[in-house]
Amino acid sequence: MKAAIVTIGDEILIGQITDTNSGYIAKALDKIGISVYEMFTVSDDRLHILNTFAFLQNRVDVVIITGGLGPTKDDVTKNTFCEYFDDHLEVNEDVLTHVVTLIEKALQRPASQINKDQALVPSKCTVLFNEVGTAPGMCMKRADTLFISLPGVPYEMKHILEHKVLPMLVTEYKRPFIVHKTIMTHGQGESLVAERIEAWENNLPAHIKLAYLPSPGRVRLRLTARGEDEQVLQKQVTAEVDYLSTIIGDIITGYDDGEIIEVSVGQALIKTGKTLAVAESFTGGEIARRVTSVPGASACFKGGAVTYATESKITVLGVAPELIDAYSVVSAEVAQAMAVKARELFGTDYAIATTGNAGPDKGDSDAEIGTVYIGFATPDRVWSDKYEMGQPREKVVVRAAVKALETIYKEILKN
Repeated sequence: MKAAIVTIGDEILIGQITDTNSGYIAKALDKIGISVYEMFTVSDDRLHILNTFAFLQNRVDVVIITGGLGPTKDDVTKNTFCEYFDDHLEVNEDVLTHVVTLIEKALQRPASQINKDQALVPSKCTVLFNEVGTAPGMCMKRADTLFISLPGVPYEMKHILEHKVLPMLVTEYKRPFIVHKTIMTHGQGESLVAERIEAWENNLPAHIKLAYLPSPGRVRLRLTARGEDEQVLQKQVTAEVDYLSTIIGDIITGYDDGEIIEVSVGQALIKTGKTLAVAESFTGGEIARRVTSVPGASACFKGGAVTYATESKITVLGVAPELIDAYSVVSAEVAQAMAVKARELFGTDYAIATTGNAGPDKGDSDAEIGTVYIGFATPDRVWSDKYEMGQPREKVVVRAAVKALETIYKEILKN
């Protein structure tokens, strides 16, 4: 079963806001066995919307539209629905009562005519009641395609989708099962990972597909299986993942999208009862941000210092000026000293430090742009690793943060 997602709004097309609705809808549909075939973003233009509807007609089973359902003149979806389905608008009394009550209670004023016009819906549509807002959803079918229109406001869209749309689709359509499993790997690039697992990938059953999802410092491998028996699919995917772990177990750090490297680090620290601190220069708090984004991080992360300028490395961390003069602020020696001082300052078991030239200019050092040193201090040893990470700046920062967490994770597992 195939679906298409259409978002309506000039504000998305000019970059004023980011479309988060499409991703949410796609994930929700995938969970009930509906594959998203295409996504579109179109302008608040009647003809553009009509052409999009016509293009998708009988091409997919379900079209879910978000946006263009507000009370102002630029919200054109309802009128376009009427034109496409040869219908007219009429007042839905239940929606009108809800709108008036909601406005009068929430805003302590009488509902205006613009507010009341929210109750105008195509006469032939199935109304998808919106308990958390004023714009109702609409559902209409033409030939083999079901068109569902939802508000663009994310929390309203989610409410109607979860409480009205998904239950309806589950009840009315026969769908295959879709089983996903994501394997998280760190430390090797996409091409090297692909080379290592080539034989395994070539022997996957036809109904199980592999996708590579690379990002700086890591590659996610997503297995997707489709079929009529969910339990059989689960067993087959599990067997494939188990076999894959015998091939690349050395770089696997977790499974599914939630188990990213910072999650693995946090879990390892909590399991061993250890703690971590950071001292960051060019990464600007990126490592700390990643670690603290994980619920429960307060149990293992004690704090960090962003010592971006050379002076702050001296005054905040206590790195010796003579060390910086002798070796340069971007050096193995300074990275190690920063890690040692961070570990002492926060009283932790482990510490990570970063210093480098992320660009676009060299700053306080003569080191080449892209040169990175990551320092580590543990109860047993102090060391640093050097990397040449190239450009652009954003990529260097992310790659360094991921590499730092990957390295400390392996060190924690040793103990």
